[in-house]
Amino acid sequence: MLSNAEDARPMQTLAWTHDLEAARAGDRPALERVLSRSRQDLRRYAEHHCVVNDAEDAVQEALFTASRRLTDLRQLECFASWLFRIVKRECNRLKRGLRGLRQEPITEDIAAACTLHQQGLAQDLAAALESLPAHYREIVLLRDLEGLTIEELSDRLGLTREATKARLHRARSLAREYLKD
Repeated sequence: MLSNAEDARPMQTLAWTHDLEAARAGDRPALERVLSRSRQDLRRYAEHHCVVNDAEDAVQEALFTASRRLTDLRQLECFASWLFRIVKRECNRLKRGLRGLRQEPITEDIAAACTLHQQGLAQDLAAALESLPAHYREIVLLRDLEGLTIEELSDRLGLTREATKARLHRARSLAREYLKD
């Protein structure tokens, strides 16, 4: 005998599918139901893939894109994975957006706020990066400072995914070894 929760699951799936089809056909209330049901899962996913302050922006952009482009989705079964890909793409876009900021010089009033410990750590990290061979330094900077994904790194560097991951691991290991000394 099925429990009430097990009985309800197929009906919820049927209602979800019905709402999704209606939303695709232009039914505004159905679209709102679909997006509001998706929001919590998208938020959790974005918190994992985005900088904390960008998670909500990525979710909002994904929901907005979904509301505009739902009719372009060929298979409704792919709706959830499509939304997650939109959120991940938006997280990556927001991370890369940091590169476009103007580089302002650090003035004395800002520099004075740094403690000696922080300045020493920054100097140690800079020295560790400088000690790396150029190809290792490049991959660490692209991944850890610019926030490129493994796929973006492999495309940019002309390496396979596995070679990219191995190079990044080796570069980080060498930097750690330098910092231990």
